[in-house]
Amino acid sequence: MNRRTFLRAAGAAAASVLFAKAAKAQRGQRPNALFLFADDQRFDTLRALDNPHIHTPNLDALVKQGTSFTQAYILGSPSGAVCGPSRAMVLTGRSYFKLPNSVTMPWDVPQEEKGRCPYPTMPEVFRAAGYATFGTGKWHNGPPLYAKGFTHGGAIFFGGMGDHYRLPLLDFAPSGKYPTAQEINELTLENLRKPAGKHATDVFGEVTVDFIKTRPKDRPFFAYVAFTAPHDPRTMPKEHLDHYNPDGLPLPDNFLPEHPFDNGELKIRDERLAPWPRTPAIVRKQLADYYAMITHVDAQAGKILAALDATGERENTIVVFAGDNGLAVGQHGLFGKQNLYEHSIGVPLVFSGPGIPRGERRDAPCYLHDLFPTLCDMAGLETPGPVESQSLLPLVRDAAQRGRKTLAFAYRDYQRALREGRYKLIAYHVKGVRTTQLFDLEADPWEKRNLAGAPAHAPRIARMRAQLQNWEEEPEDSRRAFWKGSA
Repeated sequence: MNRRTFLRAAGAAAASVLFAKAAKAQRGQRPNALFLFADDQRFDTLRALDNPHIHTPNLDALVKQGTSFTQAYILGSPSGAVCGPSRAMVLTGRSYFKLPNSVTMPWDVPQEEKGRCPYPTMPEVFRAAGYATFGTGKWHNGPPLYAKGFTHGGAIFFGGMGDHYRLPLLDFAPSGKYPTAQEINELTLENLRKPAGKHATDVFGEVTVDFIKTRPKDRPFFAYVAFTAPHDPRTMPKEHLDHYNPDGLPLPDNFLPEHPFDNGELKIRDERLAPWPRTPAIVRKQLADYYAMITHVDAQAGKILAALDATGERENTIVVFAGDNGLAVGQHGLFGKQNLYEHSIGVPLVFSGPGIPRGERRDAPCYLHDLFPTLCDMAGLETPGPVESQSLLPLVRDAAQRGRKTLAFAYRDYQRALREGRYKLIAYHVKGVRTTQLFDLEADPWEKRNLAGAPAHAPRIARMRAQLQNWEEEPEDSRRAFWKGSA
């Protein structure tokens, strides 16, 4: 039995102990699952997880009621639209290298191929197990994939970003037939000519509350609630912005006016949200707006959780909160997520529910797409064979478990990184120029001091680079051309 199979079996066994005792009412009832998924929300944006400058009372309560993974990461992305591949990995439990472009980047392929996927997705697995499956919000991976997974839904956004007050939100179609990309673009243009409506964050919260109150009562439910916030454009009701005074927000410790070298994406759309050089005033204002959008998401999360309480389902519901990727917002002279620094690959990941330890943290490194087998184990479902990620349930149960020893990361064809214990190597190959960074994350969590030039670290760098190259040479991974032609 290999390691992954062993961990999966152990997790399933643990689930039978944890959740058989916790599931309420009739014998054998499986727990519900509620997945609250934020867009561009990085790991350090909850007050309960050590950010005293942000207002997140409802998510803070979730942290206190559950177990938080403080070293959760996305693997990376083959494109600047990081959220699409990130969500594809969460939905399938596979790395983007082993997924078709029609799932990771469906906006770049013909309409008839969008969302085609040879692998079962998380909502499909829950649906096949008899769950009522509900999906709302951002679905960046093609209508066919959505249609396969959900029995219920509403306020569906088949896009990446837009004016939160004018998104082309679609009703659920039981037939599975949704507009084409061209038709959705026409709806978007039509909406832009209309007066602003409700903010999308409020709409997603309302339709989720309605589902919880009216869902089929004869079976458990799986709800996928994918907010479009705090992704820009940064707009929100004024009541949430009033929590923040930009002048009172501290600059991040790693603030820089500009990034010190070409990382391959210095002029991408996200980086054009602020002029160069970055100034303290601009960074503080954007941080205030970013935090206010997160506070807005928090408010709707609170209403959704209150609906669970009101229906008596809270104690029998696994609640997950996570972000699909991080965001720089002024760190390292960057504003976007098209890099492999902690602020852009690190995400919040919180579990709460029956059998989950309360008020605990886990610092074992993990991937966000470990969520798929974890939820399967927690619900007592068999994880599909194509899933290559690892269940976190053994780590939830036992703080002494360490999980993975290393994590590898990739951004497009010119950034690679490896996390090994306290050290992290980032390698760049941009326009024929190779740049190496080595950070001691324990001593330098803001990644300010590059140790790559220190002779004492040369053996470590050589070993970590070799590990990265071996990772790239795994079978089936045909899109990893980073090392070819490098000096």
